Amino acid sequence: MIKYLLFLLSTALLFSCTSKKERSGDTYFGGEVINPKTKHIIILKDGAIIDSVALKDDNTFSYKFKNPASGIYTFQHNEFQMFYLQPGDSLMARVNTMDFDESLHYSGIGAKDNNFLMKLFLQNEAEVRLVSNYYQSTPKEFAKLLDSLDTEHKKELKKFVNKCTPNKKFLAIAESNLKYNEYSKKEIYTSVFTRNSERVANADFPKDFYAYRETVDLGNNELRSYYPYFRFLDLYFDNLTYSKYEKELPRDKFSYIHNSHKIKVIDSLITNDSLKNSLIRRNARRYLLATKDPENGRKMIEIIKKYDANPRHHIELETLAQATMKLTPGQKVPNVLLVNAENEAKQLQDVITKKTVLYFWSMESIKHFKNIHAKVAELSSKYPEFEFIGINTDTHYKKWLNTVRVSGYNKAKEFQLEDVQNAERKLVLHSNNKALIINQNGEILESNTNIFDSDIEDQLLAFLNL
Repeated sequence: MIKYLLFLLSTALLFSCTSKKERSGDTYFGGEVINPKTKHIIILKDGAIIDSVALKDDNTFSYKFKNPASGIYTFQHNEFQMFYLQPGDSLMARVNTMDFDESLHYSGIGAKDNNFLMKLFLQNEAEVRLVSNYYQSTPKEFAKLLDSLDTEHKKELKKFVNKCTPNKKFLAIAESNLKYNEYSKKEIYTSVFTRNSERVANADFPKDFYAYRETVDLGNNELRSYYPYFRFLDLYFDNLTYSKYEKELPRDKFSYIHNSHKIKVIDSLITNDSLKNSLIRRNARRYLLATKDPENGRKMIEIIKKYDANPRHHIELETLAQATMKLTPGQKVPNVLLVNAENEAKQLQDVITKKTVLYFWSMESIKHFKNIHAKVAELSSKYPEFEFIGINTDTHYKKWLNTVRVSGYNKAKEFQLEDVQNAERKLVLHSNNKALIINQNGEILESNTNIFDSDIEDQLLAFLNL
C-alpha cells in the first residue's frame, strides 16, 4: 500500500501551467454536472452563499464573479468541494455525481492549481486509510511513517512549483494543505493511543512529535473555512478537551461534558471570531444531533448563546434543539404526512400498528438504497416482531413508485414523504443511514440509530419485550 501511495505521489501532473503573476480581468466559474441531483449549484465563500446558479438543459452552468478576492471558494451540488479562484480565472469543472470527488476535473484558466488541490485531496483520503493500519504502532514507528510521506509530499510540491510557478497565495494554501493533513494524522493517532493507559505509561514519543502545537496558527483568516485546517483544529481541540475530564468520566466526544468543555477551550484559544463561531457551531450541532437529554440540550443552547457571537447560529441551533427534544425516548413520533403506493395520504402515526423501525432512502444513490433494503431484509428475517417501513425522501412520486416496482420492494411497507422539508426538519434527517425505532403506540424507543451499525441488533433485542 505504501509503495502504491508513493507511486501516486511521484506521477507527473497532467495539465498545463501558466505564469505565477496575479491575473486580472473578468472571472468565470462554469462547467458540467453529469447525473445532476438538483437543478442548480450553489457557490459559497467562507460558509456564506454567494449565489445559486441554475443548470441549463444540457446540465452545464456558467457564473461571472463580481470583483472576487483570490482565495478558497466552495461549490455545492448535493456534495461539497472547494476550489481556488483568483481574478481573471475562467475555470471549468466537470463532475459526475455518481463518483463526485474522483470524477471532478478542471479545465480552463486556473485549472492547474485546482487539479493539484484535488490530487492532494484524493491522496490524503488514501493515506488516511493507510495510516489507520498503523495506529497500534509505537510513536517512533508512526512518526517514521509520516516522515516518509512528508518527504514525498515535499518532492511532489517542489515538482509542481518548478513546472507551474504558482503565485505565493496559492503556494501558501498548498503548503497548508500538506501541513494540516499531517497534523490531523498525528491528532487522530494521539486520540487512539491515549485511550490505552498502559500504552501511555510506557510511551516514548520523539521529542519533536508535537512541536507543531507550539506554533500552529489558531486564527488564520484565509484558511478559516478550508477543510484541512478546520478539521485539524477540531481534532486538536478534542484531544485538549479529553484531559479536562478523562480522570472522572470515559471519553465521549458526543457527550455534554465533552462538548461544553470543548466550546470553552475553543473560546479561550481561537483568535479569529468567524472561525471561533464556526467551530462552536459544528460541535454544538454534533452534540444536539446525538443527545437524548432535553435538559442538557437546553443547557447547550445557553452555552452557544454565550460563546458563539453569530445570531444566525443561535436561531439554527435552537430550532434543531427543539426538534431533537421532541425525538427523545417516550415522545410520540412526529406525525408527518406520507404518501403510499396508491397515492393516498397517510399520517405516520396511523401506519404504525406494531413495533416498527423507520428507515430512509433516496433514489439519488442507487448503491445506498439497494444496500439499505438488503440490510433491512436481513434484519426483518431475524426480528419478525418488528415492522420495517421504508420512507423515501425524494420529491418525484412516479419515479419513486417505479423504483419500488422494478426493485421488487413490498409496496405495503414503502412510503414517500409528502412535504420533504417539513418532515426532514421534524425527524432531524441528517444521515442517510438514520433509523428510528417506535413502539406499537407510536412512542419513540430510539430516535438516532444507524441501520448499518451492529448496535441496532442489541437495541432491537432490548426492545423486544417492552
